Amino acid sequence: MKRLSKYIPLIPAALVLGAMMFPSGCANTTTPPSGGPKDTIPPVLVKTAPLPGTVNVPTHNTQVKFTFDEYVVVKEPNNIFLSPPLEKKPKFRMSGKTLVVSFESDLDTNTTYTLDITGAVADNNENNWYEGFTLVFSTGSQIDSMCMTGLVQDCNTLMPLKGATVLLYKDHADSAIFLHRPDAAAKTDDWGYFSLRNIKDTIYRVYALKDANNNNKYEPDQESVAFLSDPYRPKTVFNDSLYEFKKFNMKDTALCLARKTDVELNVFREKPSKQFIVKKERVGLRTAFLTFMAPNAKINSMKFRGLPAEKLISQFNPQKDSLELWVNDQRKMPDTLHLLINYDKTDTLGNLVPTDEVVKLALDKKLRAELQKSSQRDIKHTDTIAVFKGAVDPTTVEQYGFTVEFQYPLIQDAWDSLTFRSVNPRQQEKVERYDVTRDPDNLRKYTIMPREKLQTGFDYFLKIPYRKFRDVNGYYNDSTELKVTLPNDEKLSSITFEMSKVRHRYIIDLLTEKRDKVIRSFIIENDQAVHFPYVQAGKYCVRITEDSNGNGLVDTGSILEHRQPEKVMFYKIKDQFLLDIPERTEYVQKIDMEELFR
Repeated sequence: MKRLSKYIPLIPAALVLGAMMFPSGCANTTTPPSGGPKDTIPPVLVKTAPLPGTVNVPTHNTQVKFTFDEYVVVKEPNNIFLSPPLEKKPKFRMSGKTLVVSFESDLDTNTTYTLDITGAVADNNENNWYEGFTLVFSTGSQIDSMCMTGLVQDCNTLMPLKGATVLLYKDHADSAIFLHRPDAAAKTDDWGYFSLRNIKDTIYRVYALKDANNNNKYEPDQESVAFLSDPYRPKTVFNDSLYEFKKFNMKDTALCLARKTDVELNVFREKPSKQFIVKKERVGLRTAFLTFMAPNAKINSMKFRGLPAEKLISQFNPQKDSLELWVNDQRKMPDTLHLLINYDKTDTLGNLVPTDEVVKLALDKKLRAELQKSSQRDIKHTDTIAVFKGAVDPTTVEQYGFTVEFQYPLIQDAWDSLTFRSVNPRQQEKVERYDVTRDPDNLRKYTIMPREKLQTGFDYFLKIPYRKFRDVNGYYNDSTELKVTLPNDEKLSSITFEMSKVRHRYIIDLLTEKRDKVIRSFIIENDQAVHFPYVQAGKYCVRITEDSNGNGLVDTGSILEHRQPEKVMFYKIKDQFLLDIPERTEYVQKIDMEELFR
């Protein structure tokens, strides 16, 4: 039976050839050809050399041949995939109806190889794709028998990653993925799914990466990576009847999702290992920024040459890899500012050491021309005022309040001069109280939060008066007034989650159906109800991130430190990750956090 199983993949080819040799009727020579119906039949593989399961294949000048029943072309060369891979990708050429695959270097001895051409070949005329085939052969006396399957997904969205490379190493050293090619490998399909067949019965280190240059090695400054925390030993013996190893139509959602997985790998982007300044730019007369290679840059001292240190205003982004700079001085600025900075920089030995640098921040020609306008009529009103943007969203004002963001940092403010008032349905006016806080991640942004609960049917007005705020350019603000009314659309719904057994700090995000945009967000540390009011009918996802270090970010992992990215889960009900919210609905669900993250 084992010998017969080798020829099962060639049965369809025999049937096609039989039909061609014994036609059911004679040709009508009196009717001119009409061209016939469009060919929708994909190519059929009729022969391979070597045959599936061949052992003792030569290691030198090896060629593998796939012969089809019609002329074919290779549409996707990268989908001709050899496992374990060699240093260079396989080469290919067409010889009539035969695809010939060759290798630039010798194969390894006593090694089981799989050569997969799934998603690589289509017929020559109608672009009908061949469903795929994986040929297994060995340069030794036996075929390895184990297999494994899995899913590769993005650590933040848990969306499947197509075209990721899964790598298995018998070498358990941390350096293996950086230095040499793996002992087995596979590519993920459209669903982020991979299947590795005919691998050794041994213990592996398992990785996945977005291999930018297809060299099957990890390059941390360019690529994303995932790893299993513990070594893995395959549990299943491969056979041709296993459902997970069939060739699937990627458009058949139900069949593709029915495949079982042995492991899951969450891909993340590591923090760069080297620290230095990678970009600098002067973006205004008194404004510039620096970008660092790695996050958490440490600055020991910093000042502009010729100016006191207190004249420099600076702000890091939350990741601390981008730094904004402003000069708090109204005197005329030179074309080039010289920033004297001492920061922890990576030296030639890979160590962080305090380093002095002088960073030149020059005005480019375009910016210089913009700042040196030749006539009064070229100067816009916004060139002479402290520019700011005020915003308020009726659906989130109760959570986020009003926001005011200035283009430049303020050197003079008067937040008690604001006027906040309400007008009820009877047109009766009342002065309301408010609190002002500055955004900890943006020193130019402020939140104005009403002290009393807002009421439906009331109009609320926030007025920012004229010339009460002054920025680092010495300019004062214009006045403006923001208005908001709580939504009263009866079609709107609400979502409430009653969170229990909260043992850590969590970030709760309400996302769009495609998980590409955060609509609203909460941070919780104790059992409580999380309420999302004024939700339009539609489909949503709820992402819950275990914020282990309490910084409000989804922190990445590290290969060398064996640290996974912070854990992300998506709430699901009845095995569905999408919440389908109808109109006029108060959607309430209980979430046991211990159960969700178990």
